[in-house]
Amino acid sequence: MKRVLVTGATGFIGRYSLPLLLRMGYEVHAVSRSPKTQGVDGAIYWHCANLLKPDEVVALLQMVKPSHLVHLAWYAIPMRFWTAFENLDWVQATVSLMRVFHEQGGQRFVGAGSCAEYDWAFDYCNEASTPCRPATLYGASKYSTQLLLDAWSRQTGMSSAWGRVFFLYGPGEYSSRLVPSVINSLLKGEPALCTHGEQVRDFMHVEDVAAAFVALLDSDVQGVLNIASGVPVQVKEVIYTIADQLERRNWVQLGVVPANAGDPAALIADTGRLCDEVGFRPRYSLKNGIALTVESMKMSTDV
Repeated sequence: MKRVLVTGATGFIGRYSLPLLLRMGYEVHAVSRSPKTQGVDGAIYWHCANLLKPDEVVALLQMVKPSHLVHLAWYAIPMRFWTAFENLDWVQATVSLMRVFHEQGGQRFVGAGSCAEYDWAFDYCNEASTPCRPATLYGASKYSTQLLLDAWSRQTGMSSAWGRVFFLYGPGEYSSRLVPSVINSLLKGEPALCTHGEQVRDFMHVEDVAAAFVALLDSDVQGVLNIASGVPVQVKEVIYTIADQLERRNWVQLGVVPANAGDPAALIADTGRLCDEVGFRPRYSLKNGIALTVESMKMSTDV
């Protein structure tokens, strides 16, 4: 049986990936920093470890001896992560993780990257042709890690892939992010105060993002792949899709919040490799994904 270790297993993407991996026939081991998660939960084996401590990484991988590894853990506090010095700690931790994984007989390593690795002067992001020129410490740290993983894989023969995530949403997202903040405002009967909304982005439901990583792990495709829907959409369309679901379109106020100066007008993903080589297609349309997210948040707030 294939044995997978998932880091960041309690995070936004990680928690959705676990049941999918079970369905694919993996023996699933998940790691968290919280001792409360340690032990067996259903069919999932939970382990407590701090991945920033090399001795704990060695002990964990010596015990689990995974054949596969999905590395989703990183510093992810909203807004802070762009410039946080902790990004450097996670570069070092990831390098240690992939090295020990290989030493323990690991076969395939899949890591989570970001569209922040690309040069945002280019609105269409293709893995092979779009330059990588990160504008933030977060993007530079992710890109540096991808380069090290690629070089390590070529030198050792270890199979690896790197999924660059674009814009995701869904139940359990940080409340300050676009989709939950608009939903929460409208559910409270408050106006949704937004930017002009003309920005073009690629949004993907978190369950689809998790499913894409699982499909990538279970394939033999190597290198960098964009993890995105491949469907460009204006931010205001996302906002109005939420408002229409709640029948509160007239409560949306566009242009009252200034857009970030560094935001590109468009950031669109080429998903050719994900679709053609991995064979993955998203399950949710924007309308269906937003509807599920709204219903989930309604239930959690008893509205």
